[in-house]
Amino acid sequence: MPERQVTEVEGRRLVLSHLGKVLWPATGWTKGEALYYYARAAPAMLPHLRRRPATLLRFPSGVGEEGFFAKNPPPGLPDWVRTMVVDSHEGPKERVTVDDLATLMALANGYALELHVPQWSADTGAAAHDRLVIDLDPGPGADVTLCCRVALLIRERLEADGLSVHPKTSGSKGLHLYVPLRPTDAAAVVDYARTLAERLAAAHPALVVHRMAKNLRRGKVFVDWSQNSTAKTTAAPYTLRATAVPGVSTPLSWAEVEGCGSAAELAFTPEQVLARIAEHGDLLAPVLAGAGELPG
Repeated sequence: MPERQVTEVEGRRLVLSHLGKVLWPATGWTKGEALYYYARAAPAMLPHLRRRPATLLRFPSGVGEEGFFAKNPPPGLPDWVRTMVVDSHEGPKERVTVDDLATLMALANGYALELHVPQWSADTGAAAHDRLVIDLDPGPGADVTLCCRVALLIRERLEADGLSVHPKTSGSKGLHLYVPLRPTDAAAVVDYARTLAERLAAAHPALVVHRMAKNLRRGKVFVDWSQNSTAKTTAAPYTLRATAVPGVSTPLSWAEVEGCGSAAELAFTPEQVLARIAEHGDLLAPVLAGAGELPG
């Protein structure tokens, strides 16, 4: 693989560099392979990213070395990359929006291996969220199979409230559950998610914990409702993850959640995810089309 390649992406000139650099030492997976994955996954991935201020997890030295979160646009980005201004506790800040393939490739070329986005977009504004997310994080002694059990309990409760819910893997240890919403007051979304987690923990104390204290999580699933806060972000659908072996935050069918018997069944390689997109399309497409309403 050439170390440097000048290419054109959707009419934008990009200089892709260090394509043979190994970023995942455990498998020998390279920067060029990461770029290829993102180029192929982009048609399914970009609709979940567009017009959302992105937080980047960058690994210039590869996975296994120290990475860092970057909220500000990385230095050296082309001037055609779109940004938006977001309020923060430090005042207004500029953030990248990953609106097209050229931007996605430019960011990945700059070692942004993971992309995380909030539950709101430039279209809704930070005060209104267009989706609710529940992050299921297994504690010590638990794994994604227990997350699947909890996910089914949550689906039952959400559907009883007239809401549709759609699962994906986190790409690491757990699951994410997405609920599409019509633009809804951010505080109301947080309150609903927190109440859901509290009631689930009360009903299933041997399975679920809703408090963040790590000493409470052994053998249980932490139902993290806090990622609905306006300032928080969640690993985007189809993003690579900086795990020892390249992982992907992968949309799932509910049949896969219901039938999961081992963690290995829900651990997908980038190549497998591309095959899944080719076969099934975007399993999270309903999140983009739906618009549920929280119960009054």
